[in-house]
Amino acid sequence: MFQFSRADELLEICAKQNLELPDAVILSEQEEWGRSRDEIWYEMEARLKIMENSVEKGLEPDLKSIGGLIGGNAAKLKSYIQYGSLGGKIINQAVAYALAVTEYNACMGKIVAAPTAGSSGILPGILMALKDEKNYSREQLINAMFVAAGIGKVIASSATLSGAAGGCQAECGAGSAMASASAAYLGGGNPGVCMEAAAMALKGLLGLVCDPVAGLVEVPCSKRNATSTANAIICADMALAGIDSFIPFDEVVDAMFRIGNMMSSDLKETARGGCALTPTALAFTQTIR
Repeated sequence: MFQFSRADELLEICAKQNLELPDAVILSEQEEWGRSRDEIWYEMEARLKIMENSVEKGLEPDLKSIGGLIGGNAAKLKSYIQYGSLGGKIINQAVAYALAVTEYNACMGKIVAAPTAGSSGILPGILMALKDEKNYSREQLINAMFVAAGIGKVIASSATLSGAAGGCQAECGAGSAMASASAAYLGGGNPGVCMEAAAMALKGLLGLVCDPVAGLVEVPCSKRNATSTANAIICADMALAGIDSFIPFDEVVDAMFRIGNMMSSDLKETARGGCALTPTALAFTQTIR
C-alpha cells in the first residue's frame, strides 16, 4: 500500500492518502520492515546526532586526513564567512559544514553515508546550516531526513548510488538531490515542489565522473561535496519560487543511469582518469606507494 520505487509512485501515495513526504516514507518503512514508527524515528534521530557530531569535529582547524590531501578547509571557510562573503551566509555555512563532514570522514571519523561516504557532507551541511539560520526544530530536521531518504530510495531502486557503477553523479548527484528535496521541504514546499528541487539538483550534476586522486576519498571528493551543496540550495530555492525542472525526477534518474552505463570504467572510481590522471595527481600518488 505504501511501497514505492519511483517518484511518481511516492507522489501518488501522498496525494491519495493526503500525506506529507516524510509520513509516506515512514509508513513505507513500517510496512516493509514491520517496525513501529517510534523505532524508525529513533534510528533517524540517532543519525542526526552523528551528523551533528561530524560537523562539529570536522570544523577543528588542525584536522588532517589520512592521505594528507585535505583538512582544515572547513575551518578556513567558517572563519572567512564571519567577515562577509560573496555567496551569502547560509550557502557558505552549509558548504563549510559539508567540507567539515568530508574531512572528518577522511580522518576515519564516524559519519552518516548520505547516501555514500564520498557524498556524506551534502545533506548534513544543508541541514545544520538551515538549523542555525532558520531555527528549525529537531522534529523538522528529522522529517527532512525522511524526505531525503525517500529520494535516495527512488535513486537506489531505479538506478544506482555507487560511484563505481555510475560515477560521482550517482554519489554527489544523488546526495545533492536528496539534500535539495529536504531543503525544499523545510522551506514549506509540498511533495511536488520537493521533487522539482531534486530533479533540478540531479540534472545539474549529470555526467559527473568519479576520479579520486590516488584512489582516496579526499580530492576532488571533498570540494565536490561543497559545490554539490551550493547546487542543492539553489535548486531548492528555484523550486520554492515556482520554477519547474521540465524533466520529471524519474526521467532524470533514468538518464543518470544510462549515462553511468555509457561511462568508461576509467571514470568510475578506478583512479584511471579525470583528475586522478593529472600530473599533480600522479606525482602525489608516487609519494604514497
